[in-house]
Amino acid sequence: MRVIFTRWEVILRPVLYSFRRCPYAMRARYVIAFLGIPVHLREVVLKSKPAALLALGGRSSVPQLIDVDGVRYPESLDIIFWALSKCDHKAKFAPLWPKNSVQQNKIKAWIAYNDHTFKYWLDRYKYADRYPEYDEGYYRARGEVFLQRLERRLNKKTFLLGERESLADMAIFPFIRQFAAVNQVWFDASQYPSVKSWLDGFIRSEIFQSVVMVKYPVWQAGQGEVSFPA
Repeated sequence: MRVIFTRWEVILRPVLYSFRRCPYAMRARYVIAFLGIPVHLREVVLKSKPAALLALGGRSSVPQLIDVDGVRYPESLDIIFWALSKCDHKAKFAPLWPKNSVQQNKIKAWIAYNDHTFKYWLDRYKYADRYPEYDEGYYRARGEVFLQRLERRLNKKTFLLGERESLADMAIFPFIRQFAAVNQVWFDASQYPSVKSWLDGFIRSEIFQSVVMVKYPVWQAGQGEVSFPA
């Protein structure tokens, strides 16, 4: 169930500008929903961004979050760590971002490789016609280097750092989902059983299906605010 407040009933909350299919926005919504941090969700159409978002100046892509004190968090990882800072539920917080600096560095390394190497090849695989230097198969093979690395790790562990999901898992799975969707038939037949099981656990989860990926109407100034997670 979604909750929409009228303009006369607005509760002061942080505002999250989001785009449902964007993997960066997806991972921010997933962490916010997992931790149960309340925000007002404003769904954006990238080809027609709202004036309120553009008026912020600077970077106008999504996700972006504006806290109740006016502080702007312009990147998905900024938003994720903001959500962690607002969480007082230790049982949820601790596995996501362990106190151990070695574990923290491992999380950072997994996310950095995803964001700065895998994403490069994912974009070329998804939009191979825009990058005619090589064919789709070449770009997929380059992306598979990461899938192979994930498969080796997930052969040994349920999640990337152990038996509990961490920020590494939550920050990466939307991009693997997008990679799989480029050619779902190929992915379903591929030799990555552990990756497929890991990914399936996220995308079939109640939080993903019933909270993170709920389709909301495009936000327009003056309309009621959408409470997320509802």
